[in-house]
Amino acid sequence: MIVAIANQKGGVGKTTTAINLAAALSLREGRTLLIDLDPQSNSTLSFVDRTTITRSVYDAFADRDCSLADIVMPAEQQENLSVAPAQISLAKLEARMVGELDAHFKLKDLLAPLGDTYRYVVIDCPPTLGLLTVNALVAATHLLIPIQSSYFALEGTDDLLETIEKVRTRANPSLEMIGVLITMHDRRTSLGRDIRTQINKVFGTKVFKTVISKNVRLEESPAYRESIFSFAPDSKGASDYYRLCEEVIDRA
Repeated sequence: MIVAIANQKGGVGKTTTAINLAAALSLREGRTLLIDLDPQSNSTLSFVDRTTITRSVYDAFADRDCSLADIVMPAEQQENLSVAPAQISLAKLEARMVGELDAHFKLKDLLAPLGDTYRYVVIDCPPTLGLLTVNALVAATHLLIPIQSSYFALEGTDDLLETIEKVRTRANPSLEMIGVLITMHDRRTSLGRDIRTQINKVFGTKVFKTVISKNVRLEESPAYRESIFSFAPDSKGASDYYRLCEEVIDRA
């Protein structure tokens, strides 16, 4: 199962979800790969020391002699989890790939030789609808959309849904939306409750029952290069993401 986590809006908890869903799957289901396609490389830095990275996703895309297996690194403090790291060089990849006939299929082709090496692959997409995100959608079997519980929550989702339909039409007809995840939710406020109702109206049964509440521990854990499960295993954030993991497995 290959899950792309995408939303072109920044600050919606996309990377937090990628980090902690991948960690939960590795704890629950075994060997999991986290692919960081975001040039900001926050997913990478949550598990890997920057100084130890010699080659990144950029090299796997740009160098024919470099495979995905060549760049994968074990996650620190997280058993059964590996990371395909990103570096800032990824920002110039799209310009380099423009005009290549198979540009949209690069990641799918890179994943093919890995076969059944990993039970789950989680892809953290950049906050754009460019070529890197399209690569993730073409390679993925499932799509998870995090939406922040805020006033502008649904802004831009039409563009994302349009891109998904375009990918389904030709490049990846079997791409399935596994669910919409409400993040950074404050259930104490009437605004938070109204927004949750609004998201449920738009996406119906696609909305996960699990809602990720606002949680200081979730914000702190990446700074210590840990998932929420090793950093604060008894926190609300850990229980939220473990429940999400169970839902993802059930829906797969």
